[in-house]
Amino acid sequence: MNITRYNPTREIEDFFERFNWPKMRESGLEAMTRADWMPSVDISETDKEYLIKVEVPEVKKEDIKVQVDNDMLCISGERRDEKKDKKNHRVERFYGTFARSFTLPDDVAEKDIDAEQKDGMLYLHLKKSAQKQPKAVEVKVH
Repeated sequence: MNITRYNPTREIEDFFERFNWPKMRESGLEAMTRADWMPSVDISETDKEYLIKVEVPEVKKEDIKVQVDNDMLCISGERRDEKKDKKNHRVERFYGTFARSFTLPDDVAEKDIDAEQKDGMLYLHLKKSAQKQPKAVEVKVH
């Protein structure tokens, strides 16, 4: 499974993208394919499975999509903003669409992936399959 390294310059890029967002809207560049926010993820491993825990508070089960395509596990969805007749004094949480993708290890049984949502968390259980043992092959040198 690929683990993405922390990139401190990414925060600076995000800041400038947000800073320029009104200008982008005016220029018609609003419809970009980038997600609005990314939920935090923890990945752990046991002898039997990989466990991916995704923080998705206030995201409804029907607003989450999990799919596997070409050895990539893709998690996407949307946290909807509450549009009510009230005046907000501070909004620090992110709303909108999100997307995360992970390359699956070779030993994951793609058909045995199980997902459950509980207490604001999405739990993805990626069961391990019987891993193929590499055969030792002797190569003759001529």
